Amino acid sequence: QVQLVEAGGGLVQPGGPLRLSCAASERSFSAYDMGWFRQSPGKEREFVGRIRWTSGSTFYEDSVKGRFTISRDNAKITVYLQMHSLKPEETAVYYCARRITFGSQWSSWGPGTQVTVSS
Repeated sequence: QVQLVEAGGGLVQPGGPLRLSCAASERSFSAYDMGWFRQSPGKEREFVGRIRWTSGSTFYEDSVKGRFTISRDNAKITVYLQMHSLKPEETAVYYCARRITFGSQWSSWGPGTQVTVSS
């Protein structure tokens, strides 16, 4: 079973940038998509975006388009979420996840990393 571990969370000022990473530890890692999600207090977990592991194509939730970028390093088996122009309402625990086939559930999750956007 793959282990996913997020890193890079912390306190950032409104309008600032932050980069998160998600490292996977598994021999012979494979994935269809790697995704990023977030959950704010009192809210349901929401989709942020995903990257197709083989092609690198990306897809984003509308509110983050143009501000967030997902990338990957296949050799390091690591996915990144570069965030710009962060807003206070984007304070949340950010999670990465994996799904292994088209249309399947996001079956592997990291423990999450806290991002706090505040002055």
